[in-house]
Amino acid sequence: TSLATLSRLSGARSRSISPENPSGRPGAGGAATEGTRSTAARELGAGWKVSPSVLIAPGRECVLADIETPGAIQQIWLTTLDNVRLRDLILRFHWDGQAQPSVETPLGDFFCCGLDGYAHVASLPVCVNPGRAFNCFWEMPYRRGATIKLENRHPSETAEVYYQINYVETDVPENCAYFHAQFQRSNPVRRKEVHTILDQAGRGHYVGTYMAWGSHSNGWWGEGEVKFYIDGDTDFPTICGTGTEDYFLGSHNFDTSTAVRGYPSAYSAYSTPYAGLCEIQRPDGLYRSQQRFGMYRWHITDPVRFAERLRVTVQALGWHDFRLDPDPNTRRYLPLRDDLSSVAFWYQTLPTRPFPALPDRDFLAVN
Repeated sequence: TSLATLSRLSGARSRSISPENPSGRPGAGGAATEGTRSTAARELGAGWKVSPSVLIAPGRECVLADIETPGAIQQIWLTTLDNVRLRDLILRFHWDGQAQPSVETPLGDFFCCGLDGYAHVASLPVCVNPGRAFNCFWEMPYRRGATIKLENRHPSETAEVYYQINYVETDVPENCAYFHAQFQRSNPVRRKEVHTILDQAGRGHYVGTYMAWGSHSNGWWGEGEVKFYIDGDTDFPTICGTGTEDYFLGSHNFDTSTAVRGYPSAYSAYSTPYAGLCEIQRPDGLYRSQQRFGMYRWHITDPVRFAERLRVTVQALGWHDFRLDPDPNTRRYLPLRDDLSSVAFWYQTLPTRPFPALPDRDFLAVN
């Protein structure tokens, strides 16, 4: 569906899974007599918000949805409290009974909040609203079924999760591919090497990038190019950008003063339908010593299409201190050893090539 097709009638059947209707069956919502709010509803009974959430014990994985009919997920809403870090909560989506997940990523990074806090995001496929309400509108078709799981890696805290998954039961056209998302982290990036955002075989198209970037040095950190190696590309890519902030549809260091006189010098956050610098963490002069940034770029109108393989990389690149080399004509780039995390979003045919194992929770943590 889109605004252009919203008036057209369809034979699809609307369904919804939540703690109030975990099966998604028609006519089965709000019928629970036991749940996380059964005490609050004890005088009202079934139908009065008895089971609005699930509790995921430490070290356990919860099946949020198990669908056994063809169709497509159309929207997901989810929220949780901050007693469990967002990178301790791992999302996994499986399509058509495939053992290998096609989506495996920490919860916050999937929703463009990889710095473990709250960021207001106002984009087309992902939005995050007060107070920390995570939403996605990626269309996710499947032909036999879908399973969505959420793991709680915290060793002692229980996660209370509220969620709703809206989907349709319908036939899926032959030319529909499967939604994928994969998390990667390089902490730090090795000197003069690149961070790999994606390296996957199959046929499909790339639709978006989220990055959480931790700067480990002074000065501007975003001179590195984002590169797309398509199918038979080897040493050089088919698509090569001009800089990190340029790829995320900004310019001039995300600092308006570098291009327009009279503006104060500062990083400027923004969130737009297709791209944004949605998170900025600044040093506080005490215990928060590092600058960190969260950015997204959606290829909705310009998906990157591949027939056999796609590899996406980004360089961590800055400048040597300009005081050591004040002449702009002789200044030198500085390869950085920053902390880079990313989620690649794409559609492709099955099977999904197995992802590298997610690191343990200590390595995932934003420290």
